[in-house]
Amino acid sequence: MKVIIVGGGKVGSHLASRLLTAHHQVKVIESRVGEVRYLHDNLPNGTVVPGSGTDPAILEAAGIREVDVMAAVTGVDETNLVATSLARFEFGVSRTIARVKDPRNEWMFTQVMGVDVALSQASIMASLIAEEMSLGNMMTLLKLSKGEYSLVEEKVHPSATAAGSRVMDLRLPAECILAGVIRDGKLIIPHGDTVLHPGDEVLAVVHVSQTGQLASILGG
Repeated sequence: MKVIIVGGGKVGSHLASRLLTAHHQVKVIESRVGEVRYLHDNLPNGTVVPGSGTDPAILEAAGIREVDVMAAVTGVDETNLVATSLARFEFGVSRTIARVKDPRNEWMFTQVMGVDVALSQASIMASLIAEEMSLGNMMTLLKLSKGEYSLVEEKVHPSATAAGSRVMDLRLPAECILAGVIRDGKLIIPHGDTVLHPGDEVLAVVHVSQTGQLASILGG
């Protein structure tokens, strides 16, 4: 997955390191000279893009038109909001995530302003973003059993293993059960002979260690 991170401070650099370790393609945009120097010393060559994340030219230089996710994590709410709005409305980035430094500003960070996910707790932001990105289009709806299991949702991709297959024929992870299928706005309780169609929204309960396996079956 291709990701742009706006803001190379403690949160941004830590997030970049985690995503690079997971083999995502990452670009970090940072304007402060000292932080740029630190990032150059600690991240792979070609990762750092000096400049402002609110400058369309800098976003273009970072490859904004090809990315899957934009995460704006600076310590300035105005910068994060402008960066995500540009990513969504100017460049059509499909997934935008923004840090909210001041909780009083949280009301502005909505989908109307181009923000899919707004996170106001810096301490939990890196782990939540990394989880969302690692699952592709899969969304976590609910955490269960102290976070060991998740209720997730994902659409069946036309090229997925699951497309056109019966539930009984899928090699689902050991700790996973399909709880429902939403098709044409109607909920279907899946059984072994239920055939999954491209575009079906599948609801599943799965152990967090096996969400990647499930995503590979349902996703493209």
